[in-house]
Amino acid sequence: MARSVGRICKGFQRLGLLSKQTQLIPFTRVPVGTVRTIVTLPSFLFPQPRDFSLPNPSWGSEMTRMYEHYESQCEVETEGGQKQKGPWRRLPSYNRLLKYATVFPSGGVYLSKMIQSKARLFTRNIRNPGAAFEYVLFVNKEEQKCVCILQAGHLLEGPPGHVHGGAIATMIDTVTGTHATFLSGPVMTANLNINYRRPIPLGSTVLLESCLEKKEGRKTFITCRVTSTDGSKLHTETSALFLSITASHLLGG
Repeated sequence: MARSVGRICKGFQRLGLLSKQTQLIPFTRVPVGTVRTIVTLPSFLFPQPRDFSLPNPSWGSEMTRMYEHYESQCEVETEGGQKQKGPWRRLPSYNRLLKYATVFPSGGVYLSKMIQSKARLFTRNIRNPGAAFEYVLFVNKEEQKCVCILQAGHLLEGPPGHVHGGAIATMIDTVTGTHATFLSGPVMTANLNINYRRPIPLGSTVLLESCLEKKEGRKTFITCRVTSTDGSKLHTETSALFLSITASHLLGG
């Protein structure tokens, strides 16, 4: 199988359809910062991935308004009329995380099988826009904050007319985990302590605001609040702990 893939790659390379990339691969057992050259297959073999963090017709007016508010702070205009990076950055979001199996030398076969399967990121596995998790994340590196704008769809119902507590926990884990990864590199959730204060109505838009509390060795401590978009209603409060990991942790080493 490996030889067949190699022959295919060489064929594409001869045709000029295959490019090489050089990138840093810190998420392996090799020393951090090791440079690894990997082969990228031509893009026409794969459909263009959809960025789920971009607006779609299912977004309500409040979801759109909050998106435009933070998006406008990703790029600001100087007094001279020039554009420069603002304090916030939008994080793109896709329905699967794994792309290259070959960058994991000790677990390539296992990861290849996962890629070949139909596995999808839990919060992005529903094709119908607006039916479940509609959200977009923005990070502020200087303030070490992360904000998520969430519109809860009808498939997330728990108590009649309101969002299921497990769905709320899923989004809290998603936001705080993404934030911890942005701050500390690859992590896994060690603890989530959630206090539910007020139910979230289905179809409403809320803000999840994640803040760094402290870092201690492999540990990253995060706090998160879920509120109404104007901040007047507190829905949940959370403290979270994440542990930095390597590929060997994921593969049971």
